Amino acid sequence: MKTRFAPSPTGHLHIGGARTALFNFLLSRNAGGEFVLRIEDTDAARSEAAYTEDILRALDWLGIVHDGEPVFQSRRAEIHRELTERMLAAGKAYHCHCSQERIDEIRKSALERKEKPRYDGKCRNLGLPAAPGSVVRFKSPETGETFWNDLIKGPVSFANEELDDLVMVRADGLPTYNWAAVADDHSMGITHVVRGDDHVNNTPRQILLYEALDAPIPAFGHVPMILGGDKKRLSKRHGATSVMAYEEAGYLPEALANYLARLGWSSGDREIFSMDEMIKLFSLSSVGKSAAIFDKDKLDWLNSHYIKESSPSRLASLLLPRFEEKGYANPGEKVLEEIVLTVRERGKTLAEMARKADFYFRKTLTLNPGDAKKLLTPEGKDILRSFVEPLRNAAPSDEDFNRLLETLAASRGVGKGAVAQPLRLALTGETASPGLSDIGRILGPEVVTQRINAALEHEA
Repeated sequence: MKTRFAPSPTGHLHIGGARTALFNFLLSRNAGGEFVLRIEDTDAARSEAAYTEDILRALDWLGIVHDGEPVFQSRRAEIHRELTERMLAAGKAYHCHCSQERIDEIRKSALERKEKPRYDGKCRNLGLPAAPGSVVRFKSPETGETFWNDLIKGPVSFANEELDDLVMVRADGLPTYNWAAVADDHSMGITHVVRGDDHVNNTPRQILLYEALDAPIPAFGHVPMILGGDKKRLSKRHGATSVMAYEEAGYLPEALANYLARLGWSSGDREIFSMDEMIKLFSLSSVGKSAAIFDKDKLDWLNSHYIKESSPSRLASLLLPRFEEKGYANPGEKVLEEIVLTVRERGKTLAEMARKADFYFRKTLTLNPGDAKKLLTPEGKDILRSFVEPLRNAAPSDEDFNRLLETLAASRGVGKGAVAQPLRLALTGETASPGLSDIGRILGPEVVTQRINAALEHEA
């Protein structure tokens, strides 16, 4: 088995493209086959090296490993020319001299008659030579049907009379998508073509090209598209759509890869799979025929799971750049890991974890006016003064701290929360935070004392 992923470097790698790459990777690895990457960059006007780099980086980040070096379609011009000449010599393709104006008129007339636009075959049997501005067209069968048993959709057929003589080579000498894809897949020995179902209409044309080349026809499988929660095609309004935007948003690669695999594929009722488990279990027979619905809440749940499963040292290394971007000093590996342990259960993404840990690094805190008015009352400040001496020299243990809270609460006839909240606001600027004893230990007595004193001086 040999599969491929063949993106065009005309934009960032989209979630849908990443899922296609993942399915091809899993399929080939499951069968002990080969998975190759082909960059279809023949559209020089729209292709950019930066997009190629984005595709490579995104695949690498997700753990989708291709075999060998990437193949660039633009460097395969000689192969395209040789196969084109073979088709012309066999009488299975021909030079067409029709002007673009004539082609446009044919299309316009067909649309006015409410018919499907198709070339009328004027140059089909004229035996014309190549000429400036001419194109090469495929001599498509005019009767019969083209059939294949789709690996996902099942039996599919098209009437050949619906397929006109497609252009194989444009006037500028470059191959069109359908011809280049067939020429490359054939010459590279691709055995299975798995792609989005927006390519279904291309498949009968490509099968006919394979037959004209007397070449083996690969097995085709078309994956249903991904829709947003509103059942419309996934777009930016549903959230980020490019792979690396999810890295920037703080998702872990294993979480996104797991989620992409489950967008259309299943193995029993399981939701969580490592890459090795997906390779072992993956089968196209378990890919659904209906469109998959992108559910960000489910992705967040998966990401939260993988965050909790990650080591503090790994999370610390991933979070450090986010803190450094804000100009915060590196507090050291040990302290970072302690910070991670206090927010790991509280964040669904690395970005959310970084936000919840921000108070550890700030020189001064900005208190919410409403919270300050509610908590930094004379009574609230009196409670804060009760913490100054116990926290001045060292952060107490959890047991000692709880005992302190209970003692203060009992002396005032209130619950522990009532005495904890003024301190929480003073130390974090928030009314929800990690455990106060953990915060005290990480901040240290000097910072704790400074923040309590700042809160005591705050005019609510």
